[in-house]
This record gives sequence, C-alpha cells and structure tokens, in this order.
Amino acid sequence: MLRIMKIHFLGVGEACDERCPNTSLDVTAGHGRRFLLDCGFTAPHLYFACCGDPDELDAVWISHFHGDHFFGMPLLLLRFWEMGRTRELVVAGPRGIREKVTAAMELAYPDFMARLRYRLDFVEIEPGNGREIAGTSWNTAENSHSQRCLSLSIADGGRRVFYSGDGRPTGETRTLARGCDLIVHEAFRLDEEVENHCSVRGCLEFAGRAGVKHLALVHLQRSCRERARDMIAGLTPERGLHVFLPEPGDIFCL
Repeated sequence: MLRIMKIHFLGVGEACDERCPNTSLDVTAGHGRRFLLDCGFTAPHLYFACCGDPDELDAVWISHFHGDHFFGMPLLLLRFWEMGRTRELVVAGPRGIREKVTAAMELAYPDFMARLRYRLDFVEIEPGNGREIAGTSWNTAENSHSQRCLSLSIADGGRRVFYSGDGRPTGETRTLARGCDLIVHEAFRLDEEVENHCSVRGCLEFAGRAGVKHLALVHLQRSCRERARDMIAGLTPERGLHVFLPEPGDIFCL
C-alpha cells in the first residue's frame, strides 16, 4: 500500500552559511510517524517552530558527528524535557551514537541526562544491519567524508527516500540509493571535485545511475547557490530527472 511521505526541509545550508540554516529534514511517514534527520546548531528552533507536541517525534537520525549535524541534540533533548515529554525517543546513528550524544549533553548541560523524564533508545544502524523503526525500514551505507558518515534510506509502504548526510558517493551508497523515489544529497560545489564532498554535477550523475525520479540538492557552499540554480536549469531537461534546490521551509511530498 502506497503511503504519502512528507519531507520538510527545515534547513538546507552548510555549517557556515549565515542565510540558510544547517541541513536538517523533518520527515513525516504514514500514520503520522515523524523523524528528524540530522540535528545541527540551528535545527531545534526550526523544529519547534512547526511542532508544539513534545511527544510527536518518533526518532532522530544523526548521519555523522560534525557539529552542524548533531550539536543541536542537547537543546532538542532539553526542550523536550521542558515541554514534558514522556514518550521514548529513538536516537539512531553510526556506532558511538550513545557516547557522542551523551558527551555533548554533558558538555552543554552537565548532569542533565539523569533528569530526563523520557527514555532515550540509542540505536546503531550500521551498513548491512538495517532496522525497523516506528514501522519503517532504515538501511545505511558509508560514503566518503572527512569523518565517517552514513547515508540513510527510509522505506515506508512502497515509498523510499535517501538522505546522503555529507560526503561523496561510494559504490555502497549507489547501491542503497538505487530505485529510491527521492534522493536528498549534499552538493558542496558546482562541478569541481572537492575532497570529502560531492558536487552538483556529481549528484546528477549519482541520481541518474540510481534511476530516481527526484533529486534535492542541499548543503551547497554558500557562495554557489545562485549559480547552482542556473546550472540545474541548463542540465536537467535532457536527463529526464526532476532536480530542485529547496529553500528553508520547503515541503516535498511523495
């Protein structure tokens, strides 16, 4: 049975972008299940601006441990406590997720983890070890980045979305993305190769090989965004692929 998946782009920027918040996706799957993909510096305020129910979020995914992808976790957990959350929260990511989030929380708000009135279920989702979370299937593959980073595929009732996190594609991420309905991929530059990051041109090639219908480009270097629009307009018609550059707050439904 096909179910609608809603992808709300809370942020689409890179770490130092003063105009676009850090890349973070608020994903709503069938039956209202809700997931936050990456939680950097700017993500919690944006999430709470659109969701006032402390128990609505089912799970958080952290792709890797760079600050613009997970340093928002202490504020997220603190705000849930302040709002009276009681429901268990899944916190999923690469190996070490429990230790990294606990250390960040201890640095930001010492001794506060023990005061939380809701349980944290830390789940490591390593490649080849997929998990079922809130009725959806989560699988990962390692990409090429300066810090170990996992791309994520979430499948729900015939719909599937792929989120790269940061980094250049690998054979494993190409396999994971194949046949997805939507790829959300970081594209730090236009067409020049950058170590540990992908480019707009590289993402177009990646999506073409994966046979997907839709490609969203995020995490662009802040000086490249406008030029990327022109590049996309000139390249996409011949590829038969819907490519878009989401703005903060945009919503895309599958």
